[in-house]
Amino acid sequence: MFITNKAISRRQLLRGSGAAVALPFLGAMVPALGANAAPRSPPRLAFFYMPNGIVPASFHPAGDGGRDYAMTPVLAPLEAVRDHVTVLSGLSNIATARGGGGHSSAHSGWLNGAPSKKTEGSDIRAGKTLDQYAADSLGADTILRSLELTTESSIVSGLCELGYSCVYRNSTSWLTPTTPLPHENDPRRVFERLFGSEATVSARRRELANDRSILDSVGDELSRLRRSLGIGDRRTIDDYTTAIRDVESRIQKIERSQARDLSRGMTPPTGIPEDFEDHVKILFDLLLVALRGDITRVSCTQVARENSNRSYPWIGVNGGHHAITHHGNDPVKVAQQIKIDTYHVSLFKDFIETLEATPDGDGTLLDHALLVYGGGLGDGNTHSFSNLPLLIAGGAGGHRGGRHLKYPMDTPLMNAGLSLLDKVGVHVDRVGDSTGRLAGL
Repeated sequence: MFITNKAISRRQLLRGSGAAVALPFLGAMVPALGANAAPRSPPRLAFFYMPNGIVPASFHPAGDGGRDYAMTPVLAPLEAVRDHVTVLSGLSNIATARGGGGHSSAHSGWLNGAPSKKTEGSDIRAGKTLDQYAADSLGADTILRSLELTTESSIVSGLCELGYSCVYRNSTSWLTPTTPLPHENDPRRVFERLFGSEATVSARRRELANDRSILDSVGDELSRLRRSLGIGDRRTIDDYTTAIRDVESRIQKIERSQARDLSRGMTPPTGIPEDFEDHVKILFDLLLVALRGDITRVSCTQVARENSNRSYPWIGVNGGHHAITHHGNDPVKVAQQIKIDTYHVSLFKDFIETLEATPDGDGTLLDHALLVYGGGLGDGNTHSFSNLPLLIAGGAGGHRGGRHLKYPMDTPLMNAGLSLLDKVGVHVDRVGDSTGRLAGL
C-alpha cells in the first residue's frame, strides 16, 4: 500500500470528453494509516431473479439444516463455492399471492412482500423493494443510486396475465409502490450509464470506426494518477482498466457484427448478443465493473422474467421454460426443468467465483458483498408462493456461508429481507408482511 498524508478521494473521477471513470478502492485513498489500520470497503448488495418456480425437491436440501447437508441436483454447481453460500428453506411470500396473477404477483412482489394491484391501466401498485431501501443509504455516495439489468426485452407492454399490466413482469425493482424501475438489457446503454459517452448515432459510428476506448479520453489523467501511486495500487488500476477495455471491446464487437448485418439490409434494433449466455456474462461483467469501481453499491438483475418461455437447446432443452414448468409431474419435463434451474445456478456460481478473485480493500469483492439469488415462486407447476428458492453468498455484514438454514414453513421472505438490510447497515422496521428478523442468518 502507498501511504501518503493526503489521500485520494473515494469519489474522485477521471474525466474526459463526455466520459467519467470512477476508481476502484485504492490504498492511496486511506490517509496516513496507523500500523494496525486497514482500508474499509463499502458493502454491496446485489439481487438476481430466477423465474417460473422450481421443482422443490431438486433445490431444497433434505434434513433439518446445518453445515453437513447434501447438495441437491440444482445446487450441485455450488460445490466449488459451498463455503461462501447459504441455502434457505421454508420462506414464503404468501401476501403477494392475493388476487391471482401468479407470475405477475410473484415477480413484482419478490422484494417487497406486497400484493400487486390487479389492473390493466396506469393505476399500478405494488411496494417499495428491498434493493431500493438499501439504495436510500448505500446509493447516497455513488454515481448511480442502483443498477437494474435484464436479459429480456424492455419494451413489453399492455396486458400480460389475467388482467395484470405487463409492468409487473417488467420490473423487479420498485422505487415506490407506484414507481417501477426500468431494467436495461442493452450492454451499450448500460456501459454509457456507468461511464457516460456521446449518445448520438453518428458519434458512436465514429468511435467504432476509430476503435477508440472510453479510456482514451481520460488517458492523460490516468497516466498522472498512475505516477502518483505505489506498485500495488498501480496493479489494481491496471486490472480495473483492463476489465473496462475487455467489456467495451466485446460490446464493440457485437455492434460491428450488427453493422455488417445492416449493410446486408438487416436492421437489428440494438447491440444485444443473440446468445443468451454471452448476454448474461457481459451484463455480469458490467455489473462487476460497476461494483468494483463503486459506481453503484446496489443492483437487481433479472436472469429472466416471469413467464419467460425461452428454450435452452445448448443444454439439451428445446421446449419453452414456462411451458416446461407446468409439467404435470411428467418425468421428462421435470428433468428438463431441473436442467434449466441447474444451468441458472451455474451462472450465479461463476459470478461468485469472479467476485472471489477480485481484490477489494483488505479482502475480495465477495468479502464485502451480499449476493441474493432466488425467485418469487416455489413449485412452478402449481404457482406456489411457499418454500421459495433462496441463496445468499458473500461476506458483507459477517455473513457466513457453508450452511443450510431451514425455517418453519411459510416464514415471511421479508424477514430475510430485513436481516439482509441489517447486514449492509440499512435498518428498516418493516417491509411488506415481515414479522421480524431471521434467527441465525
